[in-house]
Amino acid sequence: MPAGSDGTPYLIVGAAILLILLMLYVRSRLNKRKPEVPGVRIGNGQTIGARNEQDDYFASTTTSIGTLAVLADGISGLANGRMCSTLAVSTFLKNFLNVEHVRHIPYFLSETARRVNSEIVEQLRGAQGGTTLVAGILNGDHLYWGAVGDSVILIYRQGEFLPVNPKHTYGNVLEQKYLSGEITKDEMEANPKRRQLVNYLGYEQFQNMEISETPFRLKTGDKIIFCSDGVYNTLTEVEMEQILTGSGSPEESAQGMIDAIEAKGLHKQDNATVIILEKG
Repeated sequence: MPAGSDGTPYLIVGAAILLILLMLYVRSRLNKRKPEVPGVRIGNGQTIGARNEQDDYFASTTTSIGTLAVLADGISGLANGRMCSTLAVSTFLKNFLNVEHVRHIPYFLSETARRVNSEIVEQLRGAQGGTTLVAGILNGDHLYWGAVGDSVILIYRQGEFLPVNPKHTYGNVLEQKYLSGEITKDEMEANPKRRQLVNYLGYEQFQNMEISETPFRLKTGDKIIFCSDGVYNTLTEVEMEQILTGSGSPEESAQGMIDAIEAKGLHKQDNATVIILEKG
């Protein structure tokens, strides 16, 4: 019998074509459902300062949910600072890959902080250690954020710095006492414990991570700055503004801040780390 007289090869070819068309259709539907993330320009810089070890750790990553930047500052003066900051950042990056929708971001932030705190406490086994942490997710015009400790997130907008997160320090407690009339301004500013942390990761009495109730609405030209206290305790807002306005890319701005810190050559300069995000 002549090949193909029973029509079988044509049926096989036809089925293959239909299968390919079906796969292309499914792929096109999936691509339509997958949200697109606009380009984000990222810059970062870091210096060890006058310390013997770099206890700051940072990273960033982008998924369909947005761009995550996370920075942790292992507490200076305590052992295991580097281990704590590295564990914290690594865990946040790993867990972020499992976030499937923007509505899950608050849970991701709070739950990851809780888990990180438990893991650090377990790793320390009674030894001293801990870390601060700030994390931000840039999704379109919105910034979702979480923070614990005294590292900060700032928005630089048209020559003005907008603070995003409060610091978890005893200084904030003193400020509230001053505002309520319990202490004087001099007593508030002279208290030697004003920079002492009252909440951080690796703390057995860890309270919670401060999380935005609603995302921060960004405007065109905004720059999101994440930095450890080694940055804002060394550079004034005027100095930071000069660097931001005189630089082009976030990378140039971040490195400019680090260069300015190192140029001061402070005898007790802390580790300093900065990340800058800008919508592309």
